[in-house]
Order: sequence, then structure tokens, then C-alpha cells
Amino acid sequence: MKIALIVNKDKPRATAVAEQAAQILSEGGAELFSFADCPIGGTVVKDSAEEAIRDCDVAVTIGGDGTIIHNAKFAAFYRKPLLGINMGRIGFVANIEPEELSELKKLLTGDYRVQRRMLLSIGVEKDGEVRRFTAVNEAVLHRDSLSNMIEISVALDEEKILTYRADGMLFATPTGSTAYSFSAGGPVIEPDMRCILLNPVCPHALCSRPVVFGGDSELTAYVHPDFTLKCYLTVDGQNYIPVSSDDRITVKRSELELQLIILKEKNFYTLLNEKLKEF
Repeated sequence: MKIALIVNKDKPRATAVAEQAAQILSEGGAELFSFADCPIGGTVVKDSAEEAIRDCDVAVTIGGDGTIIHNAKFAAFYRKPLLGINMGRIGFVANIEPEELSELKKLLTGDYRVQRRMLLSIGVEKDGEVRRFTAVNEAVLHRDSLSNMIEISVALDEEKILTYRADGMLFATPTGSTAYSFSAGGPVIEPDMRCILLNPVCPHALCSRPVVFGGDSELTAYVHPDFTLKCYLTVDGQNYIPVSSDDRITVKRSELELQLIILKEKNFYTLLNEKLKEF
């Protein structure tokens, strides 16, 4: 089995944990890959994390949820299952902790489950061209100014249904329901469900609630032309796209899926309580 070890070297102890993981896996007969930014002894070093994931059978990230989210798009594109070892503070997406490295032996025997999680396909139509992005957690349409709101309208299957005056609007996957959307007052959704969560950010209204749409829905959003503030669309906190009132944003379920490896079964709601009690 070919296993890629993708390490966030900025996390304390991540490199040391990766070396322990490499020893366990190599003793089991695995061929290991790492990448140039954080090479691990005894591995084949690829030029990039994407190349390592492309050439492996299974990808293992050692870092926080951000490390998983960043590399999940490569794993989804190349249809490779991914396991997260949590070196961050919360670690909702990671499956095992550093003290549970012995669980890695299950990778070599196939004693694990693969959980398929929905991703979002985000389109930004600007000047007749469409740019597409994949969101693991969420896409956020937000203003640039700290003191003003924007007005955003949303259509479902081309029919206008909602208008919000707010600081912004986020579209989240079930995985992303415990990320930014959770902080913005959105509901917690079981991560293997198929739905799209729409959540206004600080709406200026007495009654303004998050809305959950079916997984096959297609949403369209645009900023009203009366609002001249600079607006941006941010995808998973990484892509930063300027948006004007002439632009059209579409949100729908991606054809890609994230395959997360579950070595150790943990009740989602018990895990949620345990993680949030830490803060």
C-alpha cells in the first residue's frame, strides 16, 4: 500500500508524530510518500502535497482541521481516501489523536470504514466567464467595510426566495456546519448528510434564520446594485474573489466527494460535546 504523509510543520510536534506514524506504517510494509516542504525520513519525497496524494492509495494528514481542509480538495479530485491525525485545537474532521497512532495498523489490514462527505461546487460568473471552486466547509459572501451592510438576494432553482441585509452570507456543507456557520449561530448537521446550509452573517432583521436546502438544490446569489461597497467571496478561508453587483454566484452539490477514513468509531454528538467543552 502507498501512503502519503502530509505534515503541517508549523504545528508543534507534528513532524515528530509524522516520524512515529512513518515507523508504524513502514514496519507494516507500506510504501510512504512525503513532500518537499516537510520531508520525512524513509519516505519517497514528492515535489508537492498534491503530487504525493495523486500517487498514493491513502493520504494521511498530520495537522489541524485546516490541514485536512486544504488537502481534502486534492484527495477528492484524485478520489483518494484521507485520514486526519489531529495536531490542532479542536479537530472535528480528524479521526485520531497523536496518542492513538497504533490505530494506523488498521490501514494496512483494511479494518476501517470510509465516510463520504458532500462538497460544494461554487461558481462565480464575472464578465461572461465562470470560475469554479470546491468548498469543503463553506463559501462566504461578505463586505469589505467594517461599518456597512450589504443586501444579498438568493434564488432557488432560478426563483428568487430570500433577501437579506447583513454583514454577509455563508453557504456551508454539513461538514462546515461546525465551522464558521456554527459561530454565526447556524445549526449542527450530521456530517454525512446531503444538504446545503444557508446562514446570514449578522442579519439586520427581527426574524432572520438559517435555512437548510436539499442536497440537489441549486442556489444563486447576487449583491444588490444599490450597494457600492467592495464585496468578496471567500472559499474555505483560502480563495478570495472580488464580487460586484454584476456578478452571479451559484452554489450546488459538487460531483466530487471527500472520502474520510474512520479508524476509530466515535459518536458525532459525543465528540461535539467533548471538543466544545475544551473552550
